[in-house]
Amino acid sequence: MATTTHPAARSGGMRLHVQRFGTFLSNMVLPNIGAFIAWGLITALFIETGWITTIGDALGYSGGYGFVEDLGAWGSGAEGTGIVGPMITYLLPLLIGYTGGRMMYDDNLRGGVVGAIATMGAITGADVPMFLGAMVMGPLGGWTMKKLDGLWAHKIRPGFEMLVNNFSAGIWGGILAVLGFVLAGPFVQAFSNLASNVVDTLVESNLLPLTSIFIEPAKILFLNNAINQGILTPLGTTEAAEAGQSILFLLEANPGPGLGLLLAFALFGRGAAKASAPGAILIQFIGGIHEIYFPYVLAKPKLIAAVILGGMAGVATNLLFGSGLRSPASPGSIIAVWAASPPSSLLGVTASVLVAAGVTFLVAAFLLKLDKDDDGDLTAATAAMEANKGKKSSVASTLTGSAARAGDGPIHSIVFACDAGMGSSAMGASVLRKKVQGAGFTDVTVVNKAISSLTDTYDLVVTHEDLTERAEQKTRSAVHVSVSDFMSSPRYDEIVEMLKRTNAGPGAADATAAAAPDGAAVPGREATAPAAAGGVARLGDEGPDVLAVESIVLDGAAATRDGAITEAGELLVAAGAVDASYVQAMHEREMSVSTYMGNRLALPHGTNEAKPAIHRTAISFVRYSRGIDWNGKEVSFVIGVAGAGDDHLKLLGRIAEVFVDPEQVARLEAAQTPADVRAVLGSMQPA
Repeated sequence: MATTTHPAARSGGMRLHVQRFGTFLSNMVLPNIGAFIAWGLITALFIETGWITTIGDALGYSGGYGFVEDLGAWGSGAEGTGIVGPMITYLLPLLIGYTGGRMMYDDNLRGGVVGAIATMGAITGADVPMFLGAMVMGPLGGWTMKKLDGLWAHKIRPGFEMLVNNFSAGIWGGILAVLGFVLAGPFVQAFSNLASNVVDTLVESNLLPLTSIFIEPAKILFLNNAINQGILTPLGTTEAAEAGQSILFLLEANPGPGLGLLLAFALFGRGAAKASAPGAILIQFIGGIHEIYFPYVLAKPKLIAAVILGGMAGVATNLLFGSGLRSPASPGSIIAVWAASPPSSLLGVTASVLVAAGVTFLVAAFLLKLDKDDDGDLTAATAAMEANKGKKSSVASTLTGSAARAGDGPIHSIVFACDAGMGSSAMGASVLRKKVQGAGFTDVTVVNKAISSLTDTYDLVVTHEDLTERAEQKTRSAVHVSVSDFMSSPRYDEIVEMLKRTNAGPGAADATAAAAPDGAAVPGREATAPAAAGGVARLGDEGPDVLAVESIVLDGAAATRDGAITEAGELLVAAGAVDASYVQAMHEREMSVSTYMGNRLALPHGTNEAKPAIHRTAISFVRYSRGIDWNGKEVSFVIGVAGAGDDHLKLLGRIAEVFVDPEQVARLEAAQTPADVRAVLGSMQPA
């Protein structure tokens, strides 16, 4: 694959580390937002001051609310049949702890289970909702379980795996639960009390609006996840459990400042900013994706004053009305805000959004009207920000034609990456995908991912310029494009022009015929190289023992995906192609990105970090007559791959040529000897 060589990733400083930490926290919380919403809705409807009793009293209903009161009770058993209290005390922290443990064990369920057990100890060790404890004990449980499992990986006698795995998880989980009860619970209780006292002091001194001076600029620098999921959500949930609502949920999530800013651009902006602002309003205010307005502020940094003053006005309004939310509003949509508002706070919350929007609009409009810079739109802002940062994107010059892409190879896979991979990246990918497909490049995939989920298998990576450094660390071999506007960036059209230059050569379209599923390696990238040379694609070209006869198994013994990966990996070890540690790297790779390729084929291989464990390029072949369940897909052929350098890309391309041909697959199904398999894989004629 043609690549662009980038300089070593630069240190992002404190902001980069905080962004990473925020992403880590958000990845624990965001998958469970549905549970938070469920708890918030149940609370809003059924507690003593909830919607049902409020509306009933307003209509003059004089009957009892027995069923409603039971559901809304904070206790259980003798105290009632309530579910509000148990949900916030047990369900929500356990979900966070489970998710964090699973994340730290490479999406392994064992990590999640141990993380949940450890979190349970912290829950019972304190009298406050244990969200902070879950964010510590859950990941700790998953990470330590992974390290313990690594001590005896592949050393357990066959037939004893389940016994060892179950008891090790149970014993270690029990130990962590005790530690959570003794240490984590009291520590988090003390921290929560301290933080609560700080918030109470700010409220009593009427200083809480000043928090916007720090929160709004931090949001613009993509630190919103660290602020919201790391600080405000845990503290706000604790306060809501005691008081029924919390103003902390609206310090960062209030959609008013973003709405006011975008309205000002829609009326008084210029160029692309003015044209894109109306659409951005819908995405920000209704969709709840606040990241959409960040580039507008970055384009004109003085507008940070507008969102700060708007944020302060919104907080002051909530203080005046005594309003807040019952649960987090995620995403920060006005719909989510209203849904999380208790009846008594609905007026105040709505007023806070309107006041915040109004103040931001007035200040932003005033600043825009004073602006005499005719080039003050998002296109000019891209160059201005590069100058201010003292650097350019690694391919900014490439897109404008001032530098050539190394090797000038075709682009087959594009990924739009953002902090959490759920909001702005999905929108940007959708816009870019339409442009790419509209230009006729239907064989180019455009997907969206969280930066933390990126793997070095993409040809081109698109990010906001403040996140490019982090993406470069994940995808060093890719071309990187920085944008300042998610909706109408001129970079999108430049990417299309780049595709016209790089993908128009002979055989470029054929190279993607065997493209892998989303996120997997793309075998078709190198498939046309032998054809261009007019030769025959043979595994023997890589050396006489790339596929040794001893590495071919026609009736695999494994019954699960993990077992099949181990079986294919151990064949590579037995052939002397890799160290034993490479097998574990194959499992780690599978946890991050599925190696299922389609057509009943899986190609497990190690991570990039496992390259030193490879002695030479080799593959193993295992056929399963009864099939293997591979993440819900049936797999009959498992080919383990170990590629020295970039040799594995060529191997994948050659293997793909076989598996897109039903006749060749039929020959592999009918193979009676290893020699029959070698005859198929070693005699492929490229398309």
